[in-house]
Amino acid sequence: MIVHQEAIKDAVYQLFDEVDALSVQGYDEERNVIYWNLGSELLYGYSEEEALGQKLEDLIFPDFMREPVIAAHTDWINNGIKIPAEELTLRHKNGGDVIVFSSHVLFTNEHDKHEMYCIDINLAEVRQAQAQAKFKDNMLEAVFEATPDLFFLMEEDGTIIDTHGGDGKYLGASPSECVGRTITDLFPRRVARKYTLFNKRVIEQEGISTFEYELTLPEGVCYFEARLSHVKAYKQIVVIVRDITEQHKAAETIRHHAYYDSLTLLPNRFLSLDRLSQMLKEAQRNKEKAALLFLDLDDFKKVNDSLGHEVGDKLLLEAANRLTLALRKADTVGRLGGDEFIVLLRALADDNDAKEVAENLLRVFREPFQIDGKELILTLSIGIVAYPENGSSASDLLRNADAAMYQSKLSGRNTYSFFTKEMNAIMLRRFEIEEQLNLALQRNEFEVFYQPKFDVQNRNVIGAEALIRWRNPALGNVPPDEFIPIAEHTGLIVPIGKYVIEQALEFLREWACIHNKNYTIAVNLSPRQFRDKELINFILSALRKEEIAPENLEFEITEGVLMVGNAYVDEALEELHQLGVKLSMDDFGTGYSSLSYLRRYSFDILKIDRSFIDGITVNKEDFDLVKATIAMAHSLDLQVVAEGVETHEQLMLLDKLGCDLVQGYYFSKPIPAQALIDYRFPAS
Repeated sequence: MIVHQEAIKDAVYQLFDEVDALSVQGYDEERNVIYWNLGSELLYGYSEEEALGQKLEDLIFPDFMREPVIAAHTDWINNGIKIPAEELTLRHKNGGDVIVFSSHVLFTNEHDKHEMYCIDINLAEVRQAQAQAKFKDNMLEAVFEATPDLFFLMEEDGTIIDTHGGDGKYLGASPSECVGRTITDLFPRRVARKYTLFNKRVIEQEGISTFEYELTLPEGVCYFEARLSHVKAYKQIVVIVRDITEQHKAAETIRHHAYYDSLTLLPNRFLSLDRLSQMLKEAQRNKEKAALLFLDLDDFKKVNDSLGHEVGDKLLLEAANRLTLALRKADTVGRLGGDEFIVLLRALADDNDAKEVAENLLRVFREPFQIDGKELILTLSIGIVAYPENGSSASDLLRNADAAMYQSKLSGRNTYSFFTKEMNAIMLRRFEIEEQLNLALQRNEFEVFYQPKFDVQNRNVIGAEALIRWRNPALGNVPPDEFIPIAEHTGLIVPIGKYVIEQALEFLREWACIHNKNYTIAVNLSPRQFRDKELINFILSALRKEEIAPENLEFEITEGVLMVGNAYVDEALEELHQLGVKLSMDDFGTGYSSLSYLRRYSFDILKIDRSFIDGITVNKEDFDLVKATIAMAHSLDLQVVAEGVETHEQLMLLDKLGCDLVQGYYFSKPIPAQALIDYRFPAS
């Protein structure tokens, strides 16, 4: 028999009252129920009120087991023959079977009377826990071995008087070595102070106190959670200690993901901006100069689209490594998102320090990247702002650095720019345009203008190019070269482009009907529109709606579209060709690969860029180039359009060279739809 202090009994009662996974029942010498916990209610269906006072053999045992149970209980009390732990099939209140593993323990209470306690565990749950728990013959070990936590009981002064479960790492010693020792003996000073503090707190306040601590063990640093509960009546404290190392590691991983970029492992936007704020406070406190560099990888999107996101990710990772290696340890490089990075430079002597860093970064990126056997060139556009000259807050500096970086883009890329107030005005204008552009379609602020095209030989109008114009109440007339790049960047070019196609085809039907002529209309397609999976279906639907033959619609394609080199561009161009619409290569001669594109794609028309037409009457090189282009195009059965014709001399020379079609201010600037319907070109 096991004899325990009344304090231990009460503590165990408190414990079992909170545990619903175990059924614990207590019986007196006459086998009457004296204790029935919540686990017993859940397992057998009888409430505590229903069970108390009932006979052991009448309550949960089937009829055939009544006599053996009575005999076994009597033998244990009178003869000391212990009832063995075993698997039993008992009875639920509703008559159903309850299969349990039942252990028993016999106590002698303070009145020198026997009390038997049964610990019954639903085998469905036990079998899941068998690999972790070993059940002993006595009640306490059955409970404590079922959990990895350590339970120990201590005096209010921190002296340990009993331990159960767990292992030596929880207390820095084996459980048997802990009894009789104090918290101060067992733990390092910092951990012992925590225990002492929370001991005091749980004694003074009701409820449970919880804290965490760490121990450096042979296997490394481990983390624990201690839960303390004061047994006021006996001036003792029950402590449950749990190993939370895995949870702590998981939490650290989550925190790391919250502050660091998952691809490059650099500080992410949140942490970068936080470090920027800290750098500014430090610079202000020490009266030092600092700088922020805003970096953007030039043409990264083209690489990502043409070679795939896997190559793009590897390129970003290599770029991040180069940036990190090129900076001082005291400086910070972070990834703001996409292909944008930030560099924070602390404690600078003057602006030349930031300039030298920028020049070094540009130099580092001149070395080609080796990715999957491909040699890739990737350059940087850098914007530089200095503290305190260019702003006193993190948001001001970041905005101004973005403006400076944008200026580097406008300056041809692969360079750096220091922030100026003029740049801020440019960025404000850009933000205003983007803000107003969002609702421009809904507010009907767009209008399509048309620039007529002429047959060189007979000067007849054969069609027109559709060109969008935007008049905004707040901004006035916004030039296309201002808002179209922004629309392309934001994706608004897709709905705007559909609007232009619809308007152009609707006008073409009206124009052709009024004049009874077979006109054509040309529309520009941007790179972003080719990513619209509904593009081809939309064009086909628009043609059918206005009853326009496909050959009367022409799409002008710039080299920027073709340079993407992605499969969806090739597929879209082939589908447009099969649809029967005409394809025109726009701005021919301004790119590097125009001739290869003519051979690769099914173009119908070649459009010579205005920069060459400007010089054909005064520059022999331009004249020879235009002459050769026209001859080459005709040999490929392509029509030739010269854009930007502004003088009679240019027209005559193009006629002599055999150019097919022309457009330009010599004939007409882009004009509204009604003006084109009424248009009459004066006789030359």
